[in-house]
Amino acid sequence: MKGQHINQQRWAIVLAGGDGTRLRGLTRKIDGDGRPKQFSRIFGDRSLLSHTRDRLEPIFGDGRLMFVVTKGHESFYSDELADVDPSCVLEQPANRGTGVAIIASLLQLLEHEVDPIVGIFPSDHYYADNAEFATMVNSAINVSCEHDDSVVLIGAKPEWPEVEFGWIEPGVMITNRTRTPLFNVGRFCEKPRPAEARSLMRKGGLWNTFITIGRAGAFLKLLSATVLPAMTSMAEAVVRGNLDSVYNEIEAIDFSKHVLSAEPAGLLVMADNTSGWADLGNQARVIHTLDRNNTEPDWLRKMRRSDVTPQLNLQVHVGP
Repeated sequence: MKGQHINQQRWAIVLAGGDGTRLRGLTRKIDGDGRPKQFSRIFGDRSLLSHTRDRLEPIFGDGRLMFVVTKGHESFYSDELADVDPSCVLEQPANRGTGVAIIASLLQLLEHEVDPIVGIFPSDHYYADNAEFATMVNSAINVSCEHDDSVVLIGAKPEWPEVEFGWIEPGVMITNRTRTPLFNVGRFCEKPRPAEARSLMRKGGLWNTFITIGRAGAFLKLLSATVLPAMTSMAEAVVRGNLDSVYNEIEAIDFSKHVLSAEPAGLLVMADNTSGWADLGNQARVIHTLDRNNTEPDWLRKMRRSDVTPQLNLQVHVGP
């Protein structure tokens, strides 16, 4: 029955295993090497992963963040995650996309928990207002307690018809006890053409922030309906305690493209209008985000002295 689960434990899964190839040129300027952006000190003297951790720990509690990383990046995360219990760090043998990372982390989590509430978070995004971020996430958690057979997505209110983001088109409004504006998901649109992006914006479409929250069971149901062979292979590998074998064979899975877009039924979406979310997918967008938040770290100041920084076309920007 909806909302009747006894277990109210909550966990955050932090996705930090991406390779960050699009920003490698910038991270070389900032950090002196080609590290993935989640480990880069873009906003000062701390990495994006560190900022993500600071946002999430007050919401989920100490020891309830699981970090999904890729073994090849160990030199970048070993010191930063040195104080984390090893059971809360999932080291992937290779990066096989967000879908595989989510499957592996959910299955590992369920070895010790019974159907907890789970939030899945990128580690390389920016939020201008952490308090509003926390309010939004807590609202989504409350919605998940009531609609425990659904996965709740958080979409950001668009500021321009961006063609490099995924979009969510809300459907029918759903009543809920939290009084949070909530909708079912009409459809997804990955990286639309300019005309379609403008149409989505007019219709009230939202940018996909990739934050997804729900019961572990709801995630497993969604994954089983879309990528069952991968689920089965990963479950067998977890039982054997040998992830290397499945990671050598499994194909990459994009959670948005292969899971969410393929099975929108059962998904809900709520809008984030206040947290100041920004995706940092390319250098121009990073600099635009810094400028709008009146932040100029040392690396940007030096860059501006030495060369011309890229400008962001807010109407139909096409990333590199």
